[in-house]
Amino acid sequence: MTVLQIGPYPPPHGGIQTNLVAIRQYLLARQIKCHVINVTRYRKADADHVYYPKSWLQVLLLLFRLRYDVIHLHIGGSVTPRLLGLSLVCCLMPGAKSVLTFHSGGYLHSKGGRTARRWSIRGLVFRRFDRIITVNKKMVEMFQRFGVAEERIRLINPYSFPDTPPDIDLPEPLKSFVRSHKPTLITVGGLEVEYDIPLQIEALEIIRERSPNAGLIIIGSGSLEAEMRSKIASKQSGEHVLLCGDVPHPLTLRAIAESDLFLRTTHYDGDSISIREAQHFGVPVIATDNGMRPDGVDLVPASDLRALCCAIEHRLTHGGRQESTDDGDANLQEVLELYKGLLSEFNGGAFR
Repeated sequence: MTVLQIGPYPPPHGGIQTNLVAIRQYLLARQIKCHVINVTRYRKADADHVYYPKSWLQVLLLLFRLRYDVIHLHIGGSVTPRLLGLSLVCCLMPGAKSVLTFHSGGYLHSKGGRTARRWSIRGLVFRRFDRIITVNKKMVEMFQRFGVAEERIRLINPYSFPDTPPDIDLPEPLKSFVRSHKPTLITVGGLEVEYDIPLQIEALEIIRERSPNAGLIIIGSGSLEAEMRSKIASKQSGEHVLLCGDVPHPLTLRAIAESDLFLRTTHYDGDSISIREAQHFGVPVIATDNGMRPDGVDLVPASDLRALCCAIEHRLTHGGRQESTDDGDANLQEVLELYKGLLSEFNGGAFR
């Protein structure tokens, strides 16, 4: 069997990238060939069967040049006309079974998700996939509204994490910041409006009245970086907020694991991988309630400073490290079994 995955390939390192890489490594470890076509603006030189086309025409040429049995498309966020066109092409490739993983749980609340209809163009395209993998039950219902048959939809957790945090030291100034602050709060996300980082900065001011050694680590970059730096500098607790920018994924995992509390405050969000990573390493999580947070997360209303501070105080007073409920590589095995089942059907019951 040979698998072709299409989607964003790191860097940068996000939820979709993590799942795509995990599937590829799982397949390669079992001597199953796996090609990857990166479809983001981040490009490197082609190497080790990972391809970085510079245009959609080059994507199409690769689709016809490479040899594969299963084509697995990963998408998240909005379904643009280009992505919809690519989806249709993937479904029409001769001699290959097509799989779609739709990673964005937040798409449900967008106009596209709310207008899911069987006879829409999206519905006509989605129904051509041999299998669709979703990340939560609500997404299953949405694809059913698109007219996708229930037997073609699979709910598979896309997340797979290392058993222990990466065995690496934090660089400065992260290392000194973690050592000098207790408790250490951390958030991972973009410096964009939807992540509501100012709410966390305001919360730290209040939290430090009772926990004077508390500090906040912010990992991520975005268009509001200058505004955030100005806001931090204006605060009495500004020196206790560390704005890190983008951090390599292994170091991000290490920083999360060494923190006491993970925060995820948002105006709009899907099924955040950083929340799953924090939970996996036993770090308590407080997050804005978006209707799809995993079990064990302390939920607060959006933009509610008082509720956020109360949740932080409660967790610091009564909480502590939590046990991971992650199921290891079971999700990756499910994906492999899905591939095998499709090829078994394709070959009349004989998996090759």
